[in-house]
Amino acid sequence: MSDRGIISPAGRSRPLVRWTLGSGQVLILVLLALAGLGPILWLAKAAISQPNDIASNPLGLWSGQPQWQNIATAWSQLRVGPALINTVWIALGNWAVSVLVATTGGYALAILRPRYAKFVNGALLATLFIPGVISLVPLYLTVIDVPIIGGSLINTYWAIWLPAGASAFNVIITGRFFANLPAELFEAAKIDGVGNFRMFTSLVLPLSGPIIGVVSLLSIIAAWREFLWPKLVLPDRTKQPLSVMLPAIRDNVQVNLFMAGLLISVVLPIVIFLLFQRYFIRGAGLAGGIKG
Repeated sequence: MSDRGIISPAGRSRPLVRWTLGSGQVLILVLLALAGLGPILWLAKAAISQPNDIASNPLGLWSGQPQWQNIATAWSQLRVGPALINTVWIALGNWAVSVLVATTGGYALAILRPRYAKFVNGALLATLFIPGVISLVPLYLTVIDVPIIGGSLINTYWAIWLPAGASAFNVIITGRFFANLPAELFEAAKIDGVGNFRMFTSLVLPLSGPIIGVVSLLSIIAAWREFLWPKLVLPDRTKQPLSVMLPAIRDNVQVNLFMAGLLISVVLPIVIFLLFQRYFIRGAGLAGGIKG
């Protein structure tokens, strides 16, 4: 493979050029690391500091004796533990509904291809241009009085789980991934008499790890950081997630305990990202996801 760039191979062989390039790469790497890890490290430092240390020297590298008990105090006294369980429960429901809708919708539009598939695809694309805040009021009116079945979903997690599945973006990217699966596999399956349901469960899903990983990551992170919608549909404080509970108690607790609560809230999303990152990177190139 040819090495193309603004510096020729002969130029790269010069010591001064190599040193300059190496130094620039190290500097960029350090800046990126500071930009990415700096806020998390500062949050961790503030979470185990005294309130006075945070106020007097907020940008200091370290100050005072680490206060590890802040984590346990935030967990037990600030109701971080139950709120974290609520957040995990909401994220799991969002993940299940989002994956179910995205995979079945993408399979129907990209593989089964009914006559109205182009119209549905166009309608899904059109919804991407509509700001989410516009649908907030109609969605809330729907939740408090569900059509056909009646009743209200307020103070139930279904009010969060069901709208989570109505993600046109997830259906579109999943459908594009399915459309790039080798057509020969489906033709061979049809010749062998495999039905649509079995083709979906035994052929499509096993090949869709990257895109399922992408949808999982997007849905879980979105559920974790959502504030307005859970606050609207979950007025009961015992059911609220961390994203709603922590801002509500911010002015009534010590700053170091509040930072400890924030630290607890970001640990699990970071772990999930690290677990799904390779699927996310693989799924980012949807066009080349599967080779025939």
